[in-house]
Amino acid sequence: MDSQEIIKELQMMATEKYKANVIKMGIPEENSIGVSTGEIRKLAKTLPKSDELAKELWNTGYHEAKLLAVLLFNKKTVTLDQMEDLMEDVRSWDLCDHLCKNLIIKIKGYEVLIDRWAETKETYKKRAAFTLIASTAIHQKEIDEDVLSHYLEAIKENSEDEREHVKKAVSWALREIGKRDFNYNEKALLLAHELIDHGNKTQVWIGKDALKELENLVKVEGRQRLISTHTQMGKK
Repeated sequence: MDSQEIIKELQMMATEKYKANVIKMGIPEENSIGVSTGEIRKLAKTLPKSDELAKELWNTGYHEAKLLAVLLFNKKTVTLDQMEDLMEDVRSWDLCDHLCKNLIIKIKGYEVLIDRWAETKETYKKRAAFTLIASTAIHQKEIDEDVLSHYLEAIKENSEDEREHVKKAVSWALREIGKRDFNYNEKALLLAHELIDHGNKTQVWIGKDALKELENLVKVEGRQRLISTHTQMGKK
């Protein structure tokens, strides 16, 4: 299928329920089709990896086409500069996180984008920096202590940003670092308490939000990372 045929396929899969959900996230109605991410993933499995097709889908402007495009880009051939260009078009937290978790983190050298985007004033590029930190903490088993310490410092330095989609990502990054092991759990707890005790309204929110998980983590046999006592496995 070419890009136009794929758009027609997406439109056939659409429901008013999912279209309403997309519009609630701030996506203009004319750019919304109304297909769940789960259905988009199923469709992606039937299509070949193709940077050309992915670009065509992205350029249609449809939100769901962009979600699909992310899954069709070839991680071995796309560049970090292309990711910069794609991020310019991101206008929602779900597309931001989808792009980071399903494509950017799989590209060699993506770490340079974390520092670059953490310093920007653009909402979704800044969110992307902390989404990438969270994803790195989850998926990379081996990370230098200096790198994780640098990420904790970046969390602290950006904890005053009151934008909802930024502060939630900052909290997420702090929580995921704190789940790596008890050493980093302690470091994350210390930072969370520092934000609560000495920070502004936003920093207090981030600290308290992080503590909900950081104070309730246990080590479970067979799992490398710490796990919440609120989960079924963590209760055992």
